Amino acid sequence: MPAFVPVPHKFACFGHQLPVNTPAAPPSHLLRGALFIIGSELMFSLMGASIRVLSHELDNTMIVFARNLVGLGLLLALTASSGARHLATAVPHLHLLRGAAGLGAMYCFFYAIANMPLANAMLLKLTAPLFIPLVALAWLGERFNWQVPAALAVGFSGVALILVPDFAQMAPVAIIALLGGVLAAVAKVTVRRLARTEPTTRTVFYFAAIGSAVSAIPLIWTWQTPSPAMLAWILALGFLATSGQLLLTRGMACAPAARLGPFAFFSVVFGALLGWLFWDEVLYWSTIAGTALVLVSGIIVSGARRRTGDTRAVAVRESGGL
Repeated sequence: MPAFVPVPHKFACFGHQLPVNTPAAPPSHLLRGALFIIGSELMFSLMGASIRVLSHELDNTMIVFARNLVGLGLLLALTASSGARHLATAVPHLHLLRGAAGLGAMYCFFYAIANMPLANAMLLKLTAPLFIPLVALAWLGERFNWQVPAALAVGFSGVALILVPDFAQMAPVAIIALLGGVLAAVAKVTVRRLARTEPTTRTVFYFAAIGSAVSAIPLIWTWQTPSPAMLAWILALGFLATSGQLLLTRGMACAPAARLGPFAFFSVVFGALLGWLFWDEVLYWSTIAGTALVLVSGIIVSGARRRTGDTRAVAVRESGGL
């Protein structure tokens, strides 16, 4: 058997089919994908705010487990009418990879939210788009022209401006958050790969199922019984997280990951606003300037044109490994 084979499947996006050999994603698909990604980052930012509240009473392991368990319950309700056949998959190894990478990123991200300003935690998680093009190129064969790395450079400059004022105090936590960004990049590109054959609800369901099972293990020694108020926040956390995952999965099916990655920077904007509104976190001039650069990076990518043949049939390892 050859080490690499072409995958002839089609991408699904909001009811449309995108052939793998299409030269570039149509503008309407890119716009839809961008809107889905921005919507998902709003949900994740609100989720971050709820994590901040929960972290005052509960351990990180409890919060991660609760997020996955509530999300799994919501997804079971969504998939109940379609039965078990809807959950049958031919790529369990990709779901396991997505689950492991996503859960690792979740632990890192939740820890960062509890231990640094919300905007800074969001932006360090969002170093993932800096790695997404490289992972997508190496694994999915998604190539890009000079405008995409230029846009990423602009976005990274904005992230750096936002981070500078408090970097010395949060360097140790920042390392954990950066690790979460790397794991998130792997998870998001895996979502892109899964989108070829898997519907949105199936992908998110398996992530919640794997996350719930694995994150339950540490509770053997860290279990805490949450108060009624914390239970309400846990439900909100699960709803926001699941909504964000559904929007993210739908968005990543609309256009190549390298072109959609920069739009994830919008959660830095949302995180800064939430931190300022509810925790009096300072909005420095550098935060405003960095936010402007983040927005510019999204505009650059949305107008970028990829070279002919960029989305030819993609060669992937039969094993699904990176």
